[in-house]
Amino acid sequence: MAKRGPKNSLSVEHKAAMAQGRSEGRVVRDYLDALRANKPKRGRKRTPDTVNKRLKAIDDELLTADAISELRLLQERRNLSDELSTMGGEMDISVYEDAFVRAAGSYSQRHGIAYTTWREIGVPASVLSKAGVSRSSN
Repeated sequence: MAKRGPKNSLSVEHKAAMAQGRSEGRVVRDYLDALRANKPKRGRKRTPDTVNKRLKAIDDELLTADAISELRLLQERRNLSDELSTMGGEMDISVYEDAFVRAAGSYSQRHGIAYTTWREIGVPASVLSKAGVSRSSN
């Protein structure tokens, strides 16, 4: 096995840059996750009434279901119950947005992310403007 050379310790500046990169990456990831979670779904919007109606129908179907159908219905019931518990609770992404605005400019520059790429993933133009990311970026 080949010998390794002496282990050089990282400079204080390098450690600070790495910490900044980790922090900015976390902020960007949290904001994009929040955007994705609040993205409107396609199709007809479900209401608590329609979900409850379907839950009642599932309970009725379970009385005569075969084993495989019962399995499928139980999973659907679990999914609908989870959906019902989160309905109406819109996430306030302003906290994530504020942190994103502070971090996005340097993150974009360091990683070579263009304005159009941010827009394509769903970041509003107004947020990018606040962050200092312009159309001429990259």
